[in-house]
Amino acid sequence: MSPVMTMACAAALLAAAPAVAQVATPAQQMLGMDHSKMDHGASPPAPAAGSGGHDMSHMDMPGMDMRRAMTGALGPYAATREASGTAWQPDASTHDGLHLAEGPWTVMVHGVLNAVYDKQEGPRGDEKGFISGMLMAMAQRPVGEAGTLQLRAMVSPDPFMGPRGYPLLLATGETADGRTPLVDRQHPHDLFMELSASYSRRLSAADSVFVYAGLPGEPAFGPPAFMHRLSVMDSPEAPISHHWLDSTHITFGVVTAGYVHGDWKLEASGYKGREPDQHRYDIEAPKLDSTAVRLSWNPTTNWSLQTSWADEKSPEELEPDANQRKLSASAIYTVPFGDHGWWSTTAAWGRRSSEGVDLDAWVLESAIKPNAAWTIFGRAERVENNELITAASGHGPAYTVGKVSLGAVRDWPLSDHLSLGLGALYAFDAVPSALDAAYGRDPRGGMIFTRLKLR
Repeated sequence: MSPVMTMACAAALLAAAPAVAQVATPAQQMLGMDHSKMDHGASPPAPAAGSGGHDMSHMDMPGMDMRRAMTGALGPYAATREASGTAWQPDASTHDGLHLAEGPWTVMVHGVLNAVYDKQEGPRGDEKGFISGMLMAMAQRPVGEAGTLQLRAMVSPDPFMGPRGYPLLLATGETADGRTPLVDRQHPHDLFMELSASYSRRLSAADSVFVYAGLPGEPAFGPPAFMHRLSVMDSPEAPISHHWLDSTHITFGVVTAGYVHGDWKLEASGYKGREPDQHRYDIEAPKLDSTAVRLSWNPTTNWSLQTSWADEKSPEELEPDANQRKLSASAIYTVPFGDHGWWSTTAAWGRRSSEGVDLDAWVLESAIKPNAAWTIFGRAERVENNELITAASGHGPAYTVGKVSLGAVRDWPLSDHLSLGLGALYAFDAVPSALDAAYGRDPRGGMIFTRLKLR
């Protein structure tokens, strides 16, 4: 299928969503889902006894965000706390998309489709037009008096951009053909980004236990994946720190068990350490050979903190004998204001250790939405990378490089649940003098994009 046909099909799918929402309009009215009147700063109500984690007595309050009227899939807290996999974000976070109800099920559908023109400058630069994005569906229901079941599915158009992905200076990771590493390019994500299920059981008003399984899924490591972080999700550009912090968000084989106590969560995962291969349309055989542990804490509605550790077996296809240990810590701050505004910032650190070499990455990213039309975003990164200059024996020397990206997007509503956006970003790359010959003295890059987004 050509990129043009792919874009047309995906646009038709997103455009059809408002029609689906109209079918469920009575249920939406009953649940008070007027997105123009959502109070994103309100505290979530406590779950009613016997509701299976749902406070049904509050469902008929006018203007209430159904995600706030629900508790999370993994415990008795606001559903807005949940992000990718089993990761947490601040309770004050917003959730775009359609929120529907059918019998005991509550359903959320979210989607974004980007059409991007990308130009990276300098000797290693390149240019490309591509499509990216995701379509995600979540269905949740109570099970008995204290249980909650959640099902998730997420797909991406990324494979249609081709096996070499898109140009992105200073990005490394994975392979296009199973023989050579991708350098100064961002790999495409797999067609199937998540197919998962979770079950939680409430033990008390503040405690729960849960199990999560995915093929693919996301283990308990790092902050939420970058395309789910409010502080940067509006940017079509992947971070160069991706493989330090959140590259495990597509893992073919994950089982996570955890315990929630109030605003704390402790969880451990068994998962497949090998990164996805170059075949982006299939579902790979699962394997639970690696381990991750994460401790999360949401001290207030505006903050979400985590620290995590992972021991990965043979993550790199081109270096099957090399294992890797990873550490991460992050803090997310999100505050809503006005009728539609919010500000969200993430600070994160990650470390990759393999064969006696420790490589660190730091990222600070922030986005502000002053009104319903505009979103302004930025990111600064500093990464120690030994894959930019490869040697015949494998990795080359480690270089400290950096990137600062600034951008904005303007949205226009097409319907109650669909918007069209036009945006751009510009990136300033920093390399040491030893890499001047490879990158030039002042490498830069930029993207312009248009998007369709469910809201």
